[in-house]
Amino acid sequence: MYITCLDMEGVLVPEIWIAFAEATGIPELKRTTRDEPDYDKLMQFRLNILKEHGLGLKQIQDVIATIDPIPGAKEFLDELRSQCQVIILSDTFEQFASPLIKKLGMPTIFCNTLEVAPDGSITGYRMRVEKSKYTTVKALQSIGYETIASGDSHNDMGMIRASKAGFLFKSTDQIKKDNPDLEAFEEYDDLLNAIKKVLAE
Repeated sequence: MYITCLDMEGVLVPEIWIAFAEATGIPELKRTTRDEPDYDKLMQFRLNILKEHGLGLKQIQDVIATIDPIPGAKEFLDELRSQCQVIILSDTFEQFASPLIKKLGMPTIFCNTLEVAPDGSITGYRMRVEKSKYTTVKALQSIGYETIASGDSHNDMGMIRASKAGFLFKSTDQIKKDNPDLEAFEEYDDLLNAIKKVLAE
């Protein structure tokens, strides 16, 4: 039995923080897990900028409402879900992911939670578990599943490396260069065919 584990941002939907950076004109918020391997460091950096500019959850959710999946993402996901079970493993937050998951046809997602004050300011965040993507893949394997994983960022490498098959998708040149043994794809059809090949083995 296989379960395919996919990252969400950069793979199925555009990066939320980049969209928010463009909407607010705050270029520092374009920094993502593709650039910063330390997720806690990245989130503290983001929260400090939000506080500095007086921005909260509502402003981010207003931008998320304008984001659509990457063209072809839903069709790719629909076809993949007809072949095997799929779980989206994301370091985003429930408060961000909900409208995007609806646009993707309600696939299962495991993500994290923001801590939000009554005035709507984001005061912190709670990770589901430490190294959540890697830990989840190992947990699935412990109950008898083989995993296939794909993502684009530093924080996806744990689940990719721990899986029976792992692929980079729409990743950066540097991450591809640092991981020359991993197949890297830019098109959904190519990733789908690679996953189908593993499923057929």
